[in-house]
Amino acid sequence: MAKVAKKDLEPLLSKAGLELSEPLLGDFSTLISSLEESIEALPNDKVALPLPDLDKYPRTDIQVPCAEDNPLGAWATKVNYPDQDLVTAQCTSPSSDLLKGRTVALKDNMAFAGVRCTNGTAMIDWVPDIDATIATRIMDAGATINSCMQALSGTSITGPVHNPYARGYSAGGSSSGSGCAVATGAADLAIGCDQGGSIRIPASSCGVVGLKPTWGLVPYTGILSLAATLDHAGPMARGVRDCALLLEAIAGADGWDDRQPAVGLEGERVRFVGRVDEVQRREKGDMLRDVRIGVLSEGFAVPGQDDNVVAKVREAVEEFAALGAVVRPVSVPLHAAALGAWLCALPLAGGRECLLGDLGGRKQLHIADRAELVGSRLTQAQFDALSPGGANMYVGYLWVQEKYGTKLHGRCMNILKSISDAYDAALKEVDVLVMPTLPFPPPRLAENGYAEGPLKFTKRATGLIANTCPFNNSGHPAISLPVGFVPAREDPSVKLPVGMQIVGRKFADIDCLKVAAAWEKAYNWKTF
Repeated sequence: MAKVAKKDLEPLLSKAGLELSEPLLGDFSTLISSLEESIEALPNDKVALPLPDLDKYPRTDIQVPCAEDNPLGAWATKVNYPDQDLVTAQCTSPSSDLLKGRTVALKDNMAFAGVRCTNGTAMIDWVPDIDATIATRIMDAGATINSCMQALSGTSITGPVHNPYARGYSAGGSSSGSGCAVATGAADLAIGCDQGGSIRIPASSCGVVGLKPTWGLVPYTGILSLAATLDHAGPMARGVRDCALLLEAIAGADGWDDRQPAVGLEGERVRFVGRVDEVQRREKGDMLRDVRIGVLSEGFAVPGQDDNVVAKVREAVEEFAALGAVVRPVSVPLHAAALGAWLCALPLAGGRECLLGDLGGRKQLHIADRAELVGSRLTQAQFDALSPGGANMYVGYLWVQEKYGTKLHGRCMNILKSISDAYDAALKEVDVLVMPTLPFPPPRLAENGYAEGPLKFTKRATGLIANTCPFNNSGHPAISLPVGFVPAREDPSVKLPVGMQIVGRKFADIDCLKVAAAWEKAYNWKTF
């Protein structure tokens, strides 16, 4: 290639506020020319990508469903024949039958080669060449992948996702399609992704079980990031055992994802189903013998919390004593500061990693072809295609980057470490913490989508993630278990599901599953 001339460098340096002498300009033009030669000589990075063997993992009949086939708005894209018996997104020679006969839905931010991946927005048009690691693991376990799911309940590219128990009400976000499909039986199981509550929010809203695993237990490879320090992917199911089953299929290191520890994710660390079965075989009063359950005081004191939610979850918590557990109150005062720290830390990382696809500094699979479609900043058309939450994050990113740089993000990360340490300290005294998953029942969907504007739209969910996002910050495992119904705030005659959140020690996801499994075995949440 031609040498980079001094005149090519001068505008760049001027924009950066630098002025170089002629000798220095000459030296740097030579050095940057050498850099350009190295860039041109790079080999094709696709050689390193986990491209799927489409003979072993075939998928056909990729389609965007029509309204008649998508009554609640749960599906973004399907990969099955109209005849449901002819689904083909599966492995021709699975390595196990752990998920044999099950259908699993993927959230629409997960790469599945040949299937559009919208991330819930029309910002760009991207069809991946790769499969996310957990998609491959699901097929290797004998399951069928029959869809890709949409994202935010009120803001997705294909329209709102309705609550399966009350049309016109939110199914929760952002894994709303996953929760809705599982609740209605359209899929046996689903994968959600959770950075502030996006597995647990739709699980609570739709009356299903959803587990945000310990940060790093499940590889995030091939999934679009919000912020790597917050990213979690995990199972959603109608029951705890199925949740454990899917977690067992997808957990463990994959050699790509730097969110995961280099060693230790094998053996009993990633075995869950047998221990859930063992708990559910016990007599009722013996299921949770010697288990210490801490009732997190601050989790029941979220500003704006619905009294019916508090009462219903407290009623559910009281039953743990009948299962043999020791139940006592626990206080973590820093819990109340976690939401603010999450909100202040998100713009810089989210703008770079989620919206611009800039994963600089991360040792993981980089989805470079999608990042190239976005560019170094959003165009007007791309910005206009964002949901209110996405648009708010991008404007916040521009503001924080300009006014604070990296200092604000660094300050927040230090604060979040102290909050994580406070949970660790509490979990030395008890085995799990319990609290409401959400502070209030699912709100009514906006009648005109997000045309009402980002401020009014966002106010509908003020405080929603107060009990969920703290554990994205900290990385502790957290499961939402349905424990009954409460009246909608807008119309008391409408009854909507409510979830109880159970939080465990890091990499002790099995404790969350066992406590949830015992309560589920003893009580019918739909009549509780």
